Amino acid sequence: MTLAPGTKLGPYEILAPIGAGGMGEVYKARDTRLGRIVAVKKVREQHSERFKQEARSIAALNHPNICQIFDIGDDYLVLEYVGGKPLSSPLPEEEAVKLAIQIVTALEAAHKKGIIHRDLKPGNIMVSDEGTVKLLDFGLAKLYEQDQSISSLPTADFPATQAGAILGTVTYMSPEQAQGQPADARSDIFSFGLVLYEMLSGRRAFSGDSNYAVLDAIVKQEPFPLQTSPTLEKIVKRCLEKKPSERYQAVSDVKAALERTVKPKGILSSEESLPSIAVLPFVNMSGDKEQEYFSDGLAEEIINALTKIPGLKVIARTSAFSFKGKEQDIRKIAEALNVSNILEGSVRKAGNRIRVTAQLITASDGSHLWSERYDREMEDVFAIQDDISEAITEKLRVQLSRERHSVKSPTENVEAYNLYLKGRYHFTKMIPEGWEKSKECYEQALAIDPRYALAWYGLAYYFSFLGYNGFIPSEEAVRESRHAALKALEFDENLSEAHSILGELSASEFDWKGAEREYRLALRLNPRSIDNLIRYAIFYLVPMKRFDEALEASKLAAAQDPLSPHSQQMLGIFYIIKRQYDRAIAQLNNVRELDPQYLGTYIWLGQAYFLNGDHKEGFQVLKKFQAEFPGIDPFPLGALGYVCAKTGNIKEAKEILEDLRNHARKSHENASSFALIHLGLGEVEKGFDYLIKAAAKHESMIHHIIYHPFLDSIRTHPRYKALLRKMKLEP
Repeated sequence: MTLAPGTKLGPYEILAPIGAGGMGEVYKARDTRLGRIVAVKKVREQHSERFKQEARSIAALNHPNICQIFDIGDDYLVLEYVGGKPLSSPLPEEEAVKLAIQIVTALEAAHKKGIIHRDLKPGNIMVSDEGTVKLLDFGLAKLYEQDQSISSLPTADFPATQAGAILGTVTYMSPEQAQGQPADARSDIFSFGLVLYEMLSGRRAFSGDSNYAVLDAIVKQEPFPLQTSPTLEKIVKRCLEKKPSERYQAVSDVKAALERTVKPKGILSSEESLPSIAVLPFVNMSGDKEQEYFSDGLAEEIINALTKIPGLKVIARTSAFSFKGKEQDIRKIAEALNVSNILEGSVRKAGNRIRVTAQLITASDGSHLWSERYDREMEDVFAIQDDISEAITEKLRVQLSRERHSVKSPTENVEAYNLYLKGRYHFTKMIPEGWEKSKECYEQALAIDPRYALAWYGLAYYFSFLGYNGFIPSEEAVRESRHAALKALEFDENLSEAHSILGELSASEFDWKGAEREYRLALRLNPRSIDNLIRYAIFYLVPMKRFDEALEASKLAAAQDPLSPHSQQMLGIFYIIKRQYDRAIAQLNNVRELDPQYLGTYIWLGQAYFLNGDHKEGFQVLKKFQAEFPGIDPFPLGALGYVCAKTGNIKEAKEILEDLRNHARKSHENASSFALIHLGLGEVEKGFDYLIKAAAKHESMIHHIIYHPFLDSIRTHPRYKALLRKMKLEP
């Protein structure tokens, strides 16, 4: 029952409500004896004597960063009134560290007296206008657990009343709390790591669509990597170790680590504290345009090497290469890519000799941090990549882990390496002729060096890509892609993208445990790989209905590749899956401005308009795609046919169905597209026939549409449950 202003609790006069939580309501009040303002926490049950005894021990805590307990009544606590606002995020790194040190200082003082918080979260951390931290509810969780007179409370905070019960706020629990195990001071360290992660990133380390999903993620999953300084990244990572024995063992150690990150002003610039770089495509100086694959490939290999350096933000190839052939000011390029440093260079290749020049430029003023020229034999190309990476590391003062991240020679045969680079070059043209040419190059490279893992991965990606987009039968795509990915891992077991491909293939066969295993391994080996993040989101997180995490993965990929139409389009797709149609439309229109020729934009933008209620605009955008990019592409035709049917263009919807039938007779059938059109026409049973067929054929597109809004109207149908069971998504 809410207390009205003027109500008296002993000598305390209620002034106004402040908030409510699992344990009761909190009010602003006046101590009529002393004339001071206090906070009164009115709880739902009377306290036991043991509770009162423990409360006195917490009241003995006298620390400037801990909210004090002043008094205790039969069913209320009197606390210090703390002005300010709850801890917010994201925060600039310097401010986050400053507040974090105050938080751990408070924890340190309490832990020394044997008192742990057990419910550390942003809502329990107040920050005054002057930047002073006050921890609220310190030790109260433990008191409520021990007070046997308090029965279970209807709250998501899960207060515990017996051994094995869950105690704390779900999102900020430690793994041991999530499993109902005993928690000690190291549990507070894990919760602090979660708070610090959120302060630095603006997002929670673990999320899910239910409390159970969040708890499962805390126990089993790893959070997405932070885009912060390497030192802070290491601190957060150690705080968040699943096993208590692998975390910091005392909060004083966390405090010391944080204090070491604080540098006197003027020693390091903001650029040096969080270095970032874009590697522009190297200029081909050979006079032979056919050698362009080599200059592009060398820059791409340097990008790949740099991404393995902890704490260095590296812009992905697609965004960096968008400036190829354009004369632009370095500062404008850096501003567009949001980086502080640019690496540019040139390559001259003649016979078996190469000359590589490279220069590292500070974007703010255009000054040169480092430059070098290499005149070498082709066999030394990997040593050149290694030298450039090491020079950048030194000049940007990136703190490396104990491992030396040198470039590993993927093949001893320079000719095979050249063919691999040609394969990558042709594939990235994103046209059918280029895809076929890339396949030929990979096969030629493997004929020379059958143990060349990257060439095997190139083939695995080729088959996966064509199967996903419906250009070849899904059965063929799965078979050939799996064979190539396994061969790649046979020769390089740490090739993260090959594990990611296997995750996609496991998902296509509805082996969800296998998919999870491969994706976790892929992300552990290379947490910044854009391909890994996007595949993980589409092929695992979405089928698992972990939509928030899928959106976060896509945001992380988009941030690393800001000028890539594909990465930015994928973010738009996830907004559609989240039913955030306004944001999807804005995102996809941005992609259209970025690259008006990128086909996928129109496919998804048309759907977003339609789903947002603008049926006319949705129909026109999809028709524009069909008019400007003619040809049979099954999924876009399915989406267009669905919209045609729903907007009353029945004749046109049936004509698209016939086009798909003709294509199926000549090549292969894409059942997902047939399903969409039949559902649009209201032919629900036929639609389900094709959905079941798509699942049986393991069509990759089934992962896109299983939770697509187009299917919302049939989710209560018995056959929808049967479809989920076929995909092993329902018990």
